[in-house]
This record gives sequence, C-alpha cells and structure tokens, in this order.
Amino acid sequence: MKRLLLYQLLILFTFSAASQDVSVQVDYPAVVTAGQQFVISWTVNAGGGEFTPPSFRGFNKLMGPQTSYSSSTQIINGKMSQQTTYTYVYYIQALTEGRYVIAPATFTLKNKTFASDSIRIEVISSSQNSNFPTGNEASGNQNGGSDRGDIFVNLSPDRKEVFLGEHLVATVKIYTRVNLSGINEIKYPSFNDFLKTDLVTPPLTSLKEENVGGTIYGTGTVQQFLLYPQKTGEITIDPVQISVLVQQRSGQSDPFFGDFFSSVQTVPKAVASSPVKINVKPLPGKQPDDFSGIVGKLSVDAIINKDSVKVNDAVNFKVIISGSGNLKIAAPPKLNLSPGIEVYDPKITDDIRNGINGSTGQKTFDYLLIPRHYGDFIIPPLSYSFFNTTTGRYETLTTEEYRFNASKGNEQNGAVTVYGGVSKEDVKYLGKDIRFIKSEAGKLTRSAGTMISDRLFYSTYAFALFAFMIVLFIRREHVRRNSDITLVRNRKAGKIASGRLRSAHSCLKNDEIEIFYEEILKAIWGYLSDKLNIPVSELTRSKAIEILTAKGVEEDHIKNMNQILDVCEYARFSPSAKGSEAISIYDGASQFIRSIENSIE
Repeated sequence: MKRLLLYQLLILFTFSAASQDVSVQVDYPAVVTAGQQFVISWTVNAGGGEFTPPSFRGFNKLMGPQTSYSSSTQIINGKMSQQTTYTYVYYIQALTEGRYVIAPATFTLKNKTFASDSIRIEVISSSQNSNFPTGNEASGNQNGGSDRGDIFVNLSPDRKEVFLGEHLVATVKIYTRVNLSGINEIKYPSFNDFLKTDLVTPPLTSLKEENVGGTIYGTGTVQQFLLYPQKTGEITIDPVQISVLVQQRSGQSDPFFGDFFSSVQTVPKAVASSPVKINVKPLPGKQPDDFSGIVGKLSVDAIINKDSVKVNDAVNFKVIISGSGNLKIAAPPKLNLSPGIEVYDPKITDDIRNGINGSTGQKTFDYLLIPRHYGDFIIPPLSYSFFNTTTGRYETLTTEEYRFNASKGNEQNGAVTVYGGVSKEDVKYLGKDIRFIKSEAGKLTRSAGTMISDRLFYSTYAFALFAFMIVLFIRREHVRRNSDITLVRNRKAGKIASGRLRSAHSCLKNDEIEIFYEEILKAIWGYLSDKLNIPVSELTRSKAIEILTAKGVEEDHIKNMNQILDVCEYARFSPSAKGSEAISIYDGASQFIRSIENSIE
C-alpha cells in the first residue's frame, strides 16, 4: 500500500513538472573590469533534464558548475502544486577589455529544448576604475565631466525635443560607488508647464552595475514620470534632491584582523541632479476646427443602441476614442443634430494605462438623445482630428452616418409631448403643466389696500414687541438666579430632601428597614450640606449644630435632629436594631426639614 502511494506521488510530481512552463533565467553583471572575478548563474524551474552551459569565449572559467536545488509543495483548496528550482553557478574571470556576447545556455527536457537570454558583458580597463574616492572625498553633486564623485543622481528624459502635447518619460536614477544603507528623503521637482503622471516603479532593493565614463557604478531607478508639455518653447525642469545614508568605517584597521573589528557609521549626504531643458515645438500648420488636442495616434468608433424608438424615449449613442496619446484631455466630439432631438451632456468613462510608451487605452462618450416628435432622424458622420507624431501632420477621423425612427407614442398617457416646428393649433393638449400664452388681454382689478395701511398691523406689532421685552426680562432673571450655584443648592435643598424622604417611605412600605434608615441619613445630611453650603466631606454633626445655632434655629429642632441621627446610625450598625420606630423617625425627619425651611431662608 505504501509503495502504491509512493508511485502515485512520483507520477503526480513528474506530471506537474512536465506540464508547467519551463524557463531558464540568467543573472550576471553588465560591466566588469579586466582581471575581475565574477559570477554567472542560471536558474531553471524544472528538474530531470540536461543543462548545457555556453562556451565562455573571451573569459576564463575558474570553477563550475555549482548546483543547488530547492523544492516547495502547496495544497490549496484540495489542489496540490509543486515548484522545483535548480541553480547552476559558474565563477568567471574577465581577461581583456571589450564588449562580449555569450551565447544562451540550454536545458533539454523530454526532447524539448529551452534556452536562456544571451549574455552581454562589457569589460573595461582596470586602470580606469582603480582609484576610488572615499565617502569623505566625494563631491556628489556633479552630473557631468569626467569626475562625477562617488555618488550622484541624474534626471534624464528619453527625449529633449518634443511637440506640444507629445509625451516624454523622465527617469530619476542614482549612481554610487560606496555602500548605501538607504534613501532618507527625496524632493522631486514641481514639473511646471507639464501634465505629470507617476509611473509604477519597482522599489529600489538592489543596484546594477553600469559603466559611466569608464567607471563602474551601482545604479538603480528611483522613479519614472510620464510628462506632457503644455506650452511651447524651452522648459526647464528643476533638479531632483536626494538625501542618502552612506555607510563609512570609523577607526583604524587592526593590523592582524583588518577591517573585521572596525565599526561602521551611517552618514547622511545630500546630492542633486542638474537642471534639464526640454525644447517643446509648436504643432505645425493650421489646426482643424474639430481638433481634439490629442498628439499621438487615434481611432474612432460609434455605436447606437436602437434604430426605432417611441417619441420621448431615450437613444444611447456612444463614441469611442482609442489609441495612444494624452487621452485624458480628449474633448467630446460635436454632434450636429436636428432641433427635434434633445441632447444631454455625455457621460465620460475611460480605461487608460500609463507606461514608458505613453498613455494608451480608450475614452468613451455616452450621449443620451431624446426625440421630441415623430419621424426619421439622422446622426451625421462625426469628424475627430488629432496630430500624428509619426507622420508629422494633422489627421481627421470620421464615423459613419446613423439613422433611427421615432414613432408616435401611446396618446392615452398623461405625458406632455412637445412637437417642434409646428403651429400651436396643431399641438394636442395632453397635460396641465404647460400651456400656450393667451393672446387676448386679461382683466386686472385694483386691490382694496395693503396690510401696512391697516391700524391692526401697528397694534399687533406693538403687542408683539411688548411681549418680547417681557420674555427677555424673565429669561435674564432666570439666568441670573441660576448663575449662583450656592443659592441654587440652597433653594432646591428642600425639594431634593423631599425626594429622598419619598424613597425612604417606599422602603418602609416594602419592609426594607435597613435601606430606610440609610435613605433618612442621606436626606438629612444632604439637606444640611445644600442648605448650609458645606461640602459633604467637611460636614460633621458638631459643625452643623454650631451653624444652625448661629442662624437662630430653635434648640428643640436641633435636639430632634440629634435624636434622629442617633437612632438611624444605631439601626444601621447594630444587628439588634428593629423597625418599630421607623414611622416616628420618618415623621421627625419630615418635621425637622420643614422647620429648618421656615427658619432659614
């Protein structure tokens, strides 16, 4: 059973490897120096075949191949897939300077041969690249000349002379001969007088070697822009400013271990490109009246969705502009229709893709046409002009002629049908919201008088003004009374205490004696705090007695308060407390609060 399962898995893996697309990828440096040792590696995504390397003519093969193997299996939604990768590594040495082309490597699997790309390597003299400046010696801000420094940035357009509205691609690249730990900040120019679109640029994770004036630099593309000039003449693009982080070794090298124990520090460094000038040429000749403003190459097509409709029904007429150029500024074509057709502004949709070859795609103008009377209608051919950069002249595109018929609708409905080009006697009255203007003179009557001339108007106005003043006075008095929090608490103390006494009475009815005593204590202490303007945290029995005596409260009322507080506290904290005196305590507390309300204002 195990052998059978193993055979099935082997057959499945072999079938998946044979059925997948086999590719042979090569990785190599583009520029090396004479005498330099480097690596060329081929990666094949399948196994079981035969790999044949090319002849390294012009180079010295030091070692190889070193073969490595990796495999991964995935099971997703019950479907199993396997990916196998074989890597063949060769160590090569450059001999003499020049430009060399190495033939593709081949991989043969089941009588099928797959080949990699050719290898193109430039070998330069070692003397041109022998004296590298250190990070402290770099000028870095020069974009021309033989000595560019160890770091510089370049803003390079693919063309420096274009027509007005013709696209160009600006590429920002960084060049370095020292180790960088990253890019700290980038400040791009504003690209004045251009319509700018950021192109999708892969993140800069590694650098490729490139020969710049006989010196090998590590280069990488930072960003690419698609530009459309909007005015003629010479336009200057401001420099790109980049702040990079340079790795520098600090301290002296150990005589025995070299740089192994030396530390590395990161130093920020700012570099900038040189300004770039673009010459924008005006479009030659006289522009056609139907010029769309597009510079590129276009095609036009039109579609009508119906050839027969009822009066007041809608017809969709689409005009599709496709091709290359700045399609975003494509103007809608002009329709020359009869007055009997009502035309609405078109609904515009686009599907535009931006790349290094400019903008490509299509733009659709969807017109809504409504015939307002019956008959045959014609949509004349549309003309749409653009400037073709390939031929260097204006070209005009035309569509075919379209026809449709509008028949009479159902006359029983309540819609209003407007007929163009007919007299009012021929129009049938179908609704009540639109009528013809009467031609005969109307009858006008003089009004008896105005409301301002009536005495009742002035009386009502005076009464309203008086009522407003009264309401304003009452409102101001209410705000004044409520602005003093102490007086508000003093005034509402009895009302709040009465509410707590009602809660205590409810507890008494429900035979909740312990809660009853707690509510009585809250009512008395809360009332004394609000009435005497003493915070509850600072209120004591001796202090309350002292203030009540000073305010002239009778001694019997104070004695009654003491007795109520003693009984309530004893009933709360003594397990033997009973509720026999609850009613008398409730009456005593009510009597105490009423007496204090009458004694203290």
